[in-house]
Amino acid sequence: MKLIVGLGNPGKKYEKTRHNIGFNVIDNLAKDLGVENFREKFQGLIADTTFRSEKVLLLKPQTYMNLSGNSLIEVVNFYKLDIENDIIVIYDDMDLKLGELRIKAKGSAGGHNGIKSIISHIGDKFIRVKCGIGKPKEKGEVINFVLDNFAKAEIEEVDTLIENAKNATKDILISKSLDRVMQKYNRKK
Repeated sequence: MKLIVGLGNPGKKYEKTRHNIGFNVIDNLAKDLGVENFREKFQGLIADTTFRSEKVLLLKPQTYMNLSGNSLIEVVNFYKLDIENDIIVIYDDMDLKLGELRIKAKGSAGGHNGIKSIISHIGDKFIRVKCGIGKPKEKGEVINFVLDNFAKAEIEEVDTLIENAKNATKDILISKSLDRVMQKYNRKK
């Protein structure tokens, strides 16, 4: 069984923000896999499906970004998941240019509060699909930047990023070699 977690904030207000790209990828993946019904459980919205004869759980924590680990740990404990091999977390990354994708097997939080929360609950050895959202012009504008909607001029690039992140996640599920998937997607723009 695999758990795919998309990070974001609940509510219409945050739906199209940079910080919610993880939710957007999960929604795109759910549509691709024919998943229609998310249910409320584990402090999140969760759905299950089968992909290539393996059970897959899709999770969108509803705890707000900074407490994402609270939802994730409930799922991990309930299903007794192997953290290093069974968990994929999809989230926004300001250190990557808009549209860039980076897959990693482990690492630090890099200043991302949702990842900090997850690391505090399960450690740092889980697979990450990092979606580049770019940086704000001013350092003090980080919160406003991540909670702002993408500009109209960015939408096409964001749609491509979401599609690439969805495809990368499916490739991780299929591949026996994470390194091979990383070589395919970890390219600078």
